[in-house]
Amino acid sequence: MIEVEKNFDLKEGDKTRIIKSAVLLEKKCFIDVYYDTKDYKLTGKDYWLRSRNGKFELKVPLNVGRVLDRVTDQYKELETNEEIASELGLSATDDMKKSLREKGYAPFATITTTRERYKKGDFNLDFDEMDFGFTAFEVELMVQAPKQIPAAEKRILKFGTDHNIAPISAGKVIEYLRRYKPEHLAFLKTSGIA
Repeated sequence: MIEVEKNFDLKEGDKTRIIKSAVLLEKKCFIDVYYDTKDYKLTGKDYWLRSRNGKFELKVPLNVGRVLDRVTDQYKELETNEEIASELGLSATDDMKKSLREKGYAPFATITTTRERYKKGDFNLDFDEMDFGFTAFEVELMVQAPKQIPAAEKRILKFGTDHNIAPISAGKVIEYLRRYKPEHLAFLKTSGIA
């Protein structure tokens, strides 16, 4: 599956309007620990490696070009240690933290998120509140094949227009870096990632 997503800016009262006729799927809290090397080998290529509540996941970009020029973000999500190890050239072991540490990967951000996920038609709607005072809203569609991405992008943008909300480019990790790791963010800006 391919995740096609876009962050949107919410104003007072938007959430109430948007979730009308939507179904609450879950409300949960999770802790994400994001990893990279000191020279930003992953995030500098728009790869996002995290451990969510202890389970590793790697988001691999499918977009081409600069992030700021994208209509939406598209990622293939690798969810097994074997897939992640293969993608990163690690030895596949049960101890992913050890394998990462041996290759110079270390945590650069820990973010606790409270998420409400809704379903509205085939859209996933994620309302996230982070422990550092940032709130995010993301609209997501899942597609089976790359040829379905352009239609998904159009539908996501139409969702925003239909609900009178504007797209934004910054997600929670970029906002975290803006606040707490300006040197990392500066590198990503020069790389065209942020």
